[in-house]
Amino acid sequence: MNDSVLLDASGVAKSFGAVRALTDAHLRVAEGEVVALMGANGAGKSTFVKIITGALKPDAGQVLIRGQEAHVGSPAEARRSGLVPVYQEPSLIPDLDVTDNLRLGDTPVEPFRHWVNELGIKTLRLSTMIEDLPLATLRIVDLARALASAPDVLLLDEMTAALPTDLVERVLAVVRAKADDGMGVIYVSHRFTEISELCDRASVLRDGRTVGELDIEPGVEDRAVELMLGQKINLGSRALAARRASTGQTPRLRVKSLAAAPKVADVSFDLYAGEVLGIVALEGQGQDELFDVLAGFAKPTAGKIEVDGKTVAFSHPADAIANGLTFVPGNRAEALLSQRSVHENIALPFSARLRNWGPLRSRREAERVRHAIEKLQIDTRAQGEVQRLSGGNQQKVTIGRWLATGVETLLLFDPTRGIDV
Repeated sequence: MNDSVLLDASGVAKSFGAVRALTDAHLRVAEGEVVALMGANGAGKSTFVKIITGALKPDAGQVLIRGQEAHVGSPAEARRSGLVPVYQEPSLIPDLDVTDNLRLGDTPVEPFRHWVNELGIKTLRLSTMIEDLPLATLRIVDLARALASAPDVLLLDEMTAALPTDLVERVLAVVRAKADDGMGVIYVSHRFTEISELCDRASVLRDGRTVGELDIEPGVEDRAVELMLGQKINLGSRALAARRASTGQTPRLRVKSLAAAPKVADVSFDLYAGEVLGIVALEGQGQDELFDVLAGFAKPTAGKIEVDGKTVAFSHPADAIANGLTFVPGNRAEALLSQRSVHENIALPFSARLRNWGPLRSRREAERVRHAIEKLQIDTRAQGEVQRLSGGNQQKVTIGRWLATGVETLLLFDPTRGIDV
């Protein structure tokens, strides 16, 4: 084997009961190389990463580290071997502060401070409780903690999916610079622009099997998608639907001079039936507080909210839902019952309305749940527990819940996080 090859995994297979997550996965990473690991939702990317980093044991296959066969039995062993992951979901304990989380992982504090600063978070206090930090900051904390351990191979699983554009640019710049210094990187992402900017090669998984490797070059997107899906699709530009005329209509949702501590000072907009309104902001500019108010998690300090021309005030998320405003959070862990089935998660609103308690309309419920699963193409092979689904399929479940129930106004905070083409 070439001395520059840091990691070589071959023939890796893994099943969970009757579900075959991986059947024949391969991946090779050399010094200074950034390799994209691509595949549709449920292709086995996260399972493959977890096997490489010791979080799961494979049923078959071989992993070589610098040419020597490695039996990585735990994430701690992987770290000692130079393989450090940043998983899809934050690997931090919410009831502890930043310092205690660093201590648990034996992370050196000064290198961590350096990388947090380099990655664009200038004001992080180590005494802050993890549960009080926004999701984007948690992702940066996870990455800074990984970089502080000086890995030989860094594995990033949907690292940028919850980040705003400015932090994505910082992450890509830092990772590319580390690769240029000799570090190997495995980069799991569905974002072609990031892969084109950062990666040298792409390895594509489909249905748990490696189906091809591609050099990153202009026009590679179409070939990658064909390998991912097993068929050609048209990625041509989509014509924008014509905006509905709003003259004379009452807005479905009107926000006037809204303020909410600590960052929302004066927000106003109108949203009409049939429209999609985008809220664009860099990290920490008040978008979290705005959605908390609209969804009934927090009260505004000034301004007003109107729904169909009527002024409303929310004391609880149930009040917002009763007025037709339903919220899909950016952090899917907040929305899912992870140990319950796909059906139960999607059907939850059918049984949650106290005024309607009584015999459930099972046939109607099952049909709506089935329709949502088909419409969003949710992979239900592991539907016994939603936590066994891939991250992208979990995200689809959070959206499918409201599609099944019927919705008037959806409040979507980063709704496509982790979802493929």
